[in-house]
Amino acid sequence: MRSLIAGNWKMHGTLAWARDQARRLAEKAASGLPCDVLICPPATLLGTVAEPLRNAGILVGAQDCHHATHGAFTGDIAATMLADLGCSHVLVGHSERRTIHRESSHDAMRKAVAAHQAGLIAIVCIGENRDERRAGKAFETAAGQLARSLPADATAANTVIAWEPVWAIGTGDTANAADVVAMHRLVKQQLSALLGDGVRVLYGGSVNPSNSRELLAIEHVDGLLVGGASLDPDIFWQIATDGAPD
Repeated sequence: MRSLIAGNWKMHGTLAWARDQARRLAEKAASGLPCDVLICPPATLLGTVAEPLRNAGILVGAQDCHHATHGAFTGDIAATMLADLGCSHVLVGHSERRTIHRESSHDAMRKAVAAHQAGLIAIVCIGENRDERRAGKAFETAAGQLARSLPADATAANTVIAWEPVWAIGTGDTANAADVVAMHRLVKQQLSALLGDGVRVLYGGSVNPSNSRELLAIEHVDGLLVGGASLDPDIFWQIATDGAPD
């Protein structure tokens, strides 16, 4: 299975910065893509980077969407609007949406449905926080979120799963190999029972060039969801290169 390396720029960037990022990434992609590469900029930058990145073969995604196609939802963006901008993917249920905005798995599921209806691939994010892991509820939390966040129309073609150990995001901590093996095996088994085989499962938790190769070598890790390290094209491309098939 071809690896997917996704960069989430979160709430960073101006137009000038984004143009430079897109140019530098396109230059790197000119010599060939080592794997499937996806960039998820803030919504304000999508129109600026979508065309140059797509022309370079780099996929473009959004960080969130609303479950409705239109309506009186000030500040929100519909999945159909993202598709119109040239997006192919959208994150739903990201840990920061769940934690900061108190979004539920049901919210994530409705957004995934909207993404699918708009022709987008939904990257459904799941993951436990530090308290849940310390209480021995990591598997229970992740499995519950996965079951409640997957829409009925989910398939290996329109859905990707990203496990985010919330306790590792932005902390510099990374789940050890045993943690990753155990969680990704659980998720794969659950997905196999629900959807069949073939759904990609990404790891996302303080990914950087010092751990990306090791993470990608772990069984059932089909790619990475990269946060802060994706803001530097050189660092991000180094991680993407680790995703190249052996």
